[in-house]
Amino acid sequence: MSTTWHILGAGSLGTLWATRLARAGVPVRLILRDEARLASYQAAKGLTLVEQGAEHTYPVIGETPDSPEPIHRLLVACKAYDAQDAVAQLQHRLTPDAELILLQNGLGSQDAVAAQLPQARCIFASSTEGAFRDGDWRVVFAGHGYTWLGDASHPTPPLWLEDLHAAGIPHDWSTDILTRLWRKLALNCAINPLTVLYQCRNGELQAHHCEVATLCAELGELLECCGQPAAAQGLQHEVERVIHATAANYSSMFQDVAAGRRTEISYLLGYACQAATRHQLSLPHLQQLQVRLVEQLLARGLPRD
Repeated sequence: MSTTWHILGAGSLGTLWATRLARAGVPVRLILRDEARLASYQAAKGLTLVEQGAEHTYPVIGETPDSPEPIHRLLVACKAYDAQDAVAQLQHRLTPDAELILLQNGLGSQDAVAAQLPQARCIFASSTEGAFRDGDWRVVFAGHGYTWLGDASHPTPPLWLEDLHAAGIPHDWSTDILTRLWRKLALNCAINPLTVLYQCRNGELQAHHCEVATLCAELGELLECCGQPAAAQGLQHEVERVIHATAANYSSMFQDVAAGRRTEISYLLGYACQAATRHQLSLPHLQQLQVRLVEQLLARGLPRD
């Protein structure tokens, strides 16, 4: 019997992983916030995956953080700003050899979780898969992508990658996972904040080509300064490719703001600007972008971090 996957975070990616693992017969448990959420989930009788118009419900077991079962493997799929507190609630259940897969946007939260769990193995993940929820306990698989996983301090790949293969989750073990994460951070910083400021889909940023190019130049400078030259290579070309390929999509930050939810600005643009300050690097357009975005968030009554 393979080790149970405990999944923390019933958002789009957490439920996308849970349904595909369950479909492959891999044991999965979904950790929900409290008894009320658990009761709602149990009434739905499982998680529903909608893929290419077909839907199927999987009776994944749900539980709350105070369930007694020990946790050997934990997929942390909650928002970056919730990761530390959510994992702290489960700390007493983690086995001495526990492994955590951290599937957060941006940078900063992964190191914070790893620091609070020095005995655990924390594996960082970066995904380009697309999914959204069209109702409670339902997830729509919107775009096939890829997930890179890696552990900068322990490059040997774990055996459980076989579970991902069985579940049809396209993945690769990366020996340079930090480069992947920095690259994605830069892409998000060049695209997401502008979609909020201009209230537009990704493709409409093609009308702001000069602004995008200026941001890419500053982000490239930052990546070089932070020891990530590989992440800086061809950044503008990649940003333009993503804008074109996802032209009809709304960025995740746009969706958060539109729904009145807290954004992950602190782990994206905020992290980049803090890194620039730390390196005494002047990036006026990037820093001005953060000021403009914070003003927009405050005007909408949303947190500035």
